[in-house]
Amino acid sequence: MTLQLFYYLFIAVVSTMLLGVYLYRWHKHLDAHMTVIFSMVPLVNTAYLMMYTAGDDGEVVAWLKLCYLGGCFLPWIITMCVAGLCNFKVNRYVRVGTFLIGIAFYVFVLTIGYSPLFYEAMKITRNGSSVIINRYYGPVHSVYYAALFIYLAMDLALIVYAYKKLKNVSRRVLLLMYIPVPISILGYALNHFTIWYGYELVPLTYLVALLVYLSIAHRMPVYNQSDMMVESLMDSGETAFVTVDFKYRYLGSNETAKYILPALHEIPVDASINKYEPLRATLGEWIDNFMLGRETGRHQYYTKEAKKKGYDKIYAVNVNYLSDGKKTYGYQILLQDDTRNQQYIQLLGTYNSDLQKEVEAKTKRIVEMHDNLILGMATMVESRDNSTGGHIRRTSVAVRILLDEMRDDPHLNLSESFCKNLIKAAPMHDLGKIAVDDAILKKAGAFTPEERKKMERHAAEGARIVHEILKETDDLEFRQIAENVAHYHHERVDGLGYPDGLKGREIPMEARIMSIADFYDALVSKRVYKERYSFEKANEIILEGMGTRFDPTLRWYYEKARPKLEKYYSTADD
Repeated sequence: MTLQLFYYLFIAVVSTMLLGVYLYRWHKHLDAHMTVIFSMVPLVNTAYLMMYTAGDDGEVVAWLKLCYLGGCFLPWIITMCVAGLCNFKVNRYVRVGTFLIGIAFYVFVLTIGYSPLFYEAMKITRNGSSVIINRYYGPVHSVYYAALFIYLAMDLALIVYAYKKLKNVSRRVLLLMYIPVPISILGYALNHFTIWYGYELVPLTYLVALLVYLSIAHRMPVYNQSDMMVESLMDSGETAFVTVDFKYRYLGSNETAKYILPALHEIPVDASINKYEPLRATLGEWIDNFMLGRETGRHQYYTKEAKKKGYDKIYAVNVNYLSDGKKTYGYQILLQDDTRNQQYIQLLGTYNSDLQKEVEAKTKRIVEMHDNLILGMATMVESRDNSTGGHIRRTSVAVRILLDEMRDDPHLNLSESFCKNLIKAAPMHDLGKIAVDDAILKKAGAFTPEERKKMERHAAEGARIVHEILKETDDLEFRQIAENVAHYHHERVDGLGYPDGLKGREIPMEARIMSIADFYDALVSKRVYKERYSFEKANEIILEGMGTRFDPTLRWYYEKARPKLEKYYSTADD
């Protein structure tokens, strides 16, 4: 075996072995481009081996063209991999465009032997069993070399920028990614000279790159903390998850969830959980509470195992939106066994009951603070105005229905925290009526100008009350939304509203949404001074008010929400 044959055989065999190691240690969190690199390099390096052992000149040319698969596409794939590891998002059109450039170069490669554009000529000589391929490059090959060095420069720039500016990328990974870049530059530069002696450095640079990327692949799962944490929790058997879409249709669950909620064994995928009473009473209630901005709290279950051991299984329930980072599909419910923690708390309480009672009282006060603000203050208003209590409950649901149609529109850019806080703040919009005199608040007939003036003070007064109640809260976004809802929900976009006569976009978005829900409820609900309007009449009035009373940009969302609003109000109590 000649030294030349041993050189290419060694590189091909080691590349294939590294592919085997990578496949053995493969993890789903690894970048897809990295998998392509590990798959393509052994193929290309084997093509180099076959090219330099081919007995026929035609075979040499054929294997040479296969070798260029690496030269035309690996620089692009490596650049995409580097961008992914550095957490850079490459525009779709840039990705496709640069890939097409690689295809264009490979088309020119296929013209070798037929056209002087890529290779002007080739001369193949043999010295015993050694093969020497002398190449005379055409104009396109010069452009091809320029493209290679541009890719390498881009890789280097991405790595340097990420190292200096980004804190969420491992410095160790960045340093590892840096190693192949100067080696590749040196390899391409020297390859022009070593090739005249039958030794190409390019396959050797590919092998070095595989060694580096194998080390990176070994480290990458460690840095994906969120996915690792979720998988660890799922594998432990103590955490259950259930997914449901926005129409309350069951999407899936793990075995732990089916153990906790046996009804999940019966329900098929895409069936409504509302048709299964045990699921409606658990999953449905938790989702409803989540949509109303309340804490899901802790829920207890009695299992056969728990009964035998003489204690209740206690699960901490957490509800959130089901999202892939770009689009929201429904809800995800996580249940984690919290029995040991609760037993430990009870054990501590045995030894120090006074301290435990104090901790529980303070904890309960903190947890229930927002609910007391919303529901307690609303109840006081309800006790003075029989129509207001039902109005508060219904308008909260109406706001949620409107937001369901608005939250997925990227042009509005409504955050999930905004939607959640607005739903939670909606019951507070009429708190200012606490300061309105009973004679005015309960009056069945029309107000005098002076009475109307006093009645209209409830908006500003409500904002003041909300501010005083929430001024110590850490949730500044919720406090601002709650104040705006109370203060400006009677403003009109034409400037004829109260208390400040704001116009158009001067009115906060949350108040513009609240205004539609508030007015719609007043139209379709019975009052002491009027009967309820039909849905058709109410819709006509709402649409007439678009551009004067209401924000006309919200018309489309209102019309989409109208069927859900009518369905809800068809069954809602006054």
